[in-house]
Amino acid sequence: MSKERQITGKHVLIGFVAAFGLIIGVNLFLAYSAVSTFPGLEVRNSYVASQNFDERRAAQEALGWRVSAQQADGVLTLSITDAAGRPVEVQDLNALLGRPTHVKADSEPDFVFDGTAYVAPVDIEDGNWDLRMMATAEDGTEYRQRLKVRVMR
Repeated sequence: MSKERQITGKHVLIGFVAAFGLIIGVNLFLAYSAVSTFPGLEVRNSYVASQNFDERRAAQEALGWRVSAQQADGVLTLSITDAAGRPVEVQDLNALLGRPTHVKADSEPDFVFDGTAYVAPVDIEDGNWDLRMMATAEDGTEYRQRLKVRVMR
């Protein structure tokens, strides 16, 4: 004859504390991870940034540019074409390539115009990337765009 084990208040308390301790620990870890990898604000003052938004958008749309970006074989290609589909060579180009969720892997590709598009060597991992570009047209118009780049090997 074996003795039956009984669940006592002590056993229930230990199970309760262990379960909620695990839940609280995981929540704290996830909250810390979210806050520590957040890249920050897009603009310092959204009200000030909104004051000229419509004018900047209209100026960008008037250029008639179509912009796309893709990465293949270690080369990031940024294609800028006009309304007729011809390649556009800009006066100035600045770009920042990074992950949407953190700034740890951010880099500034060194784009060179090859006659049809801007190309830059990049060594990036698989996944989703953002290319934040700012180009200046020959007439001085600023063109800003955030492009999604998906890398799959």
